[in-house]
Amino acid sequence: MGNAELARMIESEHPYRGRALFELCDRVALDDDAATKVAMLSRLTSLRRARLFDRVSLAWSAIIALLAAETTHAREEAYAAFLALEPEEQRDLLDYLEVGRIEEAHPRIT
Repeated sequence: MGNAELARMIESEHPYRGRALFELCDRVALDDDAATKVAMLSRLTSLRRARLFDRVSLAWSAIIALLAAETTHAREEAYAAFLALEPEEQRDLLDYLEVGRIEEAHPRIT
């Protein structure tokens, strides 16, 4: 599937939206279009409410994937997506990442 098709699945709250998001996140290090779409999708209320576990939402996982890609474009998109979160959610994400500022976060996805 292409990036646009995966994004449509996520936006439409398809039952496999989580898998579609993870597939798109797997592309962000090599594909600026995927990174842009992941950042945009992280702003969806449905992804901000959907929990993977504990406090971690699908939106957080998208931002973490962008940070982990370690490309200039992906990190810029991650910073913008982070700023779109509510202040309380920003604090919680920073706490989860164990950093004081989003720019200090360098998560690894294995």
